[in-house]
Amino acid sequence: METIGTWWMWTALAVFVVVAIAIDLLVMERQGAHKVTMKEAVHWSLLWFGLAFVFVALLWWYLDSSQGRTVANTVSMQFITGYLVEKSLSIDNIFVFLMLFSYFAVPPQYQKRALIVGIIGAIILRTLLILVGAWLLATFHWLLYVFGAFLVLTGAKMWFAAGQEPDISTNPVLGLLKKRIRITDRFDGEKLSTMVDGVKHYTPLFVVLVLIGTTDVIFAVDSIPAIFAITSDPFIVLTANIFAILGLRALYFLLADLANRFHLLAYGLALVLVFIGAKMLLIDVVKIPIGYALLVTASLIAGSIFLSLRNSSMSELALPSKDER
Repeated sequence: METIGTWWMWTALAVFVVVAIAIDLLVMERQGAHKVTMKEAVHWSLLWFGLAFVFVALLWWYLDSSQGRTVANTVSMQFITGYLVEKSLSIDNIFVFLMLFSYFAVPPQYQKRALIVGIIGAIILRTLLILVGAWLLATFHWLLYVFGAFLVLTGAKMWFAAGQEPDISTNPVLGLLKKRIRITDRFDGEKLSTMVDGVKHYTPLFVVLVLIGTTDVIFAVDSIPAIFAITSDPFIVLTANIFAILGLRALYFLLADLANRFHLLAYGLALVLVFIGAKMLLIDVVKIPIGYALLVTASLIAGSIFLSLRNSSMSELALPSKDER
């Protein structure tokens, strides 16, 4: 597998991830169970965004001095494009998490523990899938066409499913859990199991964690082929994913109250997946420069967010005031 990542870069990445998660867990332990405020979510979100761009700046500086300006510019744009795609797709994750927390009535002070466990699971899962995927693509070039077709179909499915509220009660994983284990409808702090009349029962928080884990699998299968259309370098693919995932918890609390305002984002993400899938399908016919791919991706995502916010604002203005009612 060709990669710009050296042994010390892989080692530094592993150390960074372990330290970042350890700090997150330490801060969470010291704070205890509490509702994350908007101010706190903004600060953490800015920190994770900032770290991603500090990383790409350092990466550009290293490549510029060791492999030349052209390589530095290309790889940096690949990272930014991949990070943008993965960050945008992670917003779709956030909507699913919000739906799960609402369905199971998870108290706000218990949500952050569920999210951090989900993030750790997502990092482990995606690392394995990315390394396997990079090896498969390096060995079997024709898989690019399979990934491309999969992304186009996924984008089309996302487009037609946009705006439809999934029914969690019909989730097969939830149905299997109800058949296999005893589940109580009461929370016992942040415990995953509790005793009810002397019998062990699993709490709703345990069920939420299991469903978040299955959601991680589904989204990983959707998003990893998308970034492989941008670059086949496993180091760039993995770092873009990790930086997008690490900020997911803070981004959730930042956007949780605004989820309904981003109702058109799913359409923008669907178009991004179709565009990236088409790029992958045409890779041996038309080489789309990474700069154009970044421009198209950013425009589709920004456009869908702008139109969402604009429509939400117009809808609010159109509502009658209390005096008029």
